[in-house]
Amino acid sequence: MTAINWLKKNLPVGPTGIMLKKGKGLVIVTVILFFISCTEKQQQYHTIIRNGMIYDGNGGEPFKADIGINADTIGFIGDLSKASSKNEIDANGKAVAPGFINMLSWATETLIEDGRSQSDIKQGVTLEVMGEGWSMGPLSASMKEREQRSQGDIKYKIEWNTLGEYLNFLEKKGVSCNVSSFIGATTVRDHIIGEDNRAPTAAELDSMKMLVRQAMEEGALGVGSSLIYPPAFFAKTEELIELCKEASKYGGLYVSHIRSEGNKFYEAVEELIRIAKEANVHGEIYHLKAAGKDNWNKLDSVIRRIEKARSEGISVAANMYTYVAGATGMTAAFPPSLQDGGFGKLRERLMDPTLRAEMKKAMNSNPTDWENLYYGAGGPENVLLLSFKQDSLKKYTGKSLAEVAGIRATSAEETAMDLIIQDSTRVGVAYFLMSEDNVKKQVAIPWVTFGSDEGSYTNEGVFLKSNAHPRAYGTFARVLGKYSRDEKLISLEEAIRKLSKLPATNLKIQKRGELKVGHYADIVIFDPAKVKDHATFDKPHQYAEGMIHVFVNGVQVLKDGAHTGAKPGRFVKGPGWKQ
Repeated sequence: MTAINWLKKNLPVGPTGIMLKKGKGLVIVTVILFFISCTEKQQQYHTIIRNGMIYDGNGGEPFKADIGINADTIGFIGDLSKASSKNEIDANGKAVAPGFINMLSWATETLIEDGRSQSDIKQGVTLEVMGEGWSMGPLSASMKEREQRSQGDIKYKIEWNTLGEYLNFLEKKGVSCNVSSFIGATTVRDHIIGEDNRAPTAAELDSMKMLVRQAMEEGALGVGSSLIYPPAFFAKTEELIELCKEASKYGGLYVSHIRSEGNKFYEAVEELIRIAKEANVHGEIYHLKAAGKDNWNKLDSVIRRIEKARSEGISVAANMYTYVAGATGMTAAFPPSLQDGGFGKLRERLMDPTLRAEMKKAMNSNPTDWENLYYGAGGPENVLLLSFKQDSLKKYTGKSLAEVAGIRATSAEETAMDLIIQDSTRVGVAYFLMSEDNVKKQVAIPWVTFGSDEGSYTNEGVFLKSNAHPRAYGTFARVLGKYSRDEKLISLEEAIRKLSKLPATNLKIQKRGELKVGHYADIVIFDPAKVKDHATFDKPHQYAEGMIHVFVNGVQVLKDGAHTGAKPGRFVKGPGWKQ
C-alpha cells in the first residue's frame, strides 16, 4: 500500500482530498507521510535492473527507468536510485523488454533431454507454445507404445497420459522456459479413430469432444491442427468446427497449419476463417507462407482477405518463421492416400514395385488435392537432408537429396523412397519453398507474430547427431537484428511488441508479455546493436549473440550471455484451466 493510499484509508477524506487539522494533527500526518515515503524509497528488492531503456511490449517509445523484482513478480518500474538489492544489473545502453513468446515450438522432446532450452533462451524466448496438430497428450496405451518405439536420437520414458500431465511433468523435471500447449486435433483423432481415412461416427465425435474439454480444463490453450499431413488431412472442416466449439466454451483458440500453403492457399485460408467464425474462436495461421514459386504471387491477396475478415470482426491472425525453407518429413512428397493407416502402411506400400512407379510420377506432379512439397521445392537440389534414426544413414546429414542420389547412383525419387524404407522414419528434411521478398513483407504485417517451428537445443551431445533447421537458433534474433535493425522493416519497439504483448494477447495469457507492475518477471536484456543470428543450413548448431540477461519468473537463467543452469519454468495454463 502506498503512503497516499494509506492516508486515504485511515484519514477522513473531503471533496478536495485528505482533510488535515491544524496544529499537532498536521505535524503527525506530515511525520507519518515522511516516514512511509522514506520506507518505500529504501525498500529492498531481490533484483534491481538499473538504467535500462524500457520497451514495455506495447509498441510505444522506450523510456529510461529501473525495474525492481520481488520473487516472481515485477514490483516497481521507475526511479529506484534510493532502493537496494542483493542482485543489481546495470542495463545502461541496453534494451529491457518482456520475455519473448515462441508461438510455434517443437521443443516437446528436446526439453525432456535438456531442460535448459539454450538455443531459445539465448534469443530471449521465455515461453514455448506447443501443439501443432500433434500434442504430447492425450495418449492411449497403443499410442504410447508406438511413440516409444519410434523415438530417434532422444530416448525417454513416456510417464504421462494426458496433455496436462505432460506439461506438469516438464515443470517438475525442470525447464528454464515456461511451457504451454494446444491440444492437437491429430492426437485427438488418433486417440479415438486411429490413422485411417474415415469420418468419426457420432459417438466417436462425442469422445473426441470430451478429450478437448478435458485438455481445456487441464490448461490447454485451444485446438491445434496440421492439415497437410495424414491423418490430420482426413479431418473434414465440420469435424474441426465441432472440436473448436468445445474449446470456445472455455475461451480457447484455434491454430492451424492450414490445408494448403500452395495451390489451394486461398481455399485453405477461407477454411480457417470459416472455422474461426462458426466456432467463435480466435483463428491463427501457423507459419504463414506462400509455398512454391508458382504460388508466391498469392500472398498479397491472402493478406487482403485476412484483413477483410478482421475488419468484419472475425478474430484472425498469423505467425511465421524468418526463413525461406520449411522443414518436415520426406513423406510430404507423397499423396495422403498412400499414408492411409499410418506410417507402417506407407512403408509397406513404398516397397511395392507397382506403387513405387506410381509414386515416382506423383512426386513430379503438381496436384491440387494434396500438398506436394517436393514439387514445390523445384527439385531434389532444393531438398536438404536433416535427420535420420539409423546411424548407417547419418553420413547423408547436411547433403541435398540430389547429392545423395548421385552418391547412390539412383534417381532422386527412388533415393527418397529407399531412405524412408531404410530409416523406418519420415526422414527429416528442409524444403526450400519461399520467397525472401514475401518473408520481408510478412515481417512488417502488424498482426503477424513469430515461432521457430523447431526444438530448443544445446549445441552439444545427442543434439549434434542430426542437423536442426537454423530457425531453432536464429528465428527471433533475425527479427531484432536482420529485419529490424539492419533492414529497418519494423522499429525495435514494434518488433518487441510482436514478440511479446501481441502473442500473449492472442493466446489470452494473463500477466505475461508486458513489463508492468504485478506481472510475472519474464524479462530480457539485450544489446540492440549486437543481437545477431549465426546459425546456417550448413552449420545450424550456432547460438545467436546479443542477449545478455534473461529472467524467467524472476529467476535469472542467462547472465552475461551464459546459462546459469536455473530451471524456474512453469506450465502456463490457458483460459479454461480448472484447479
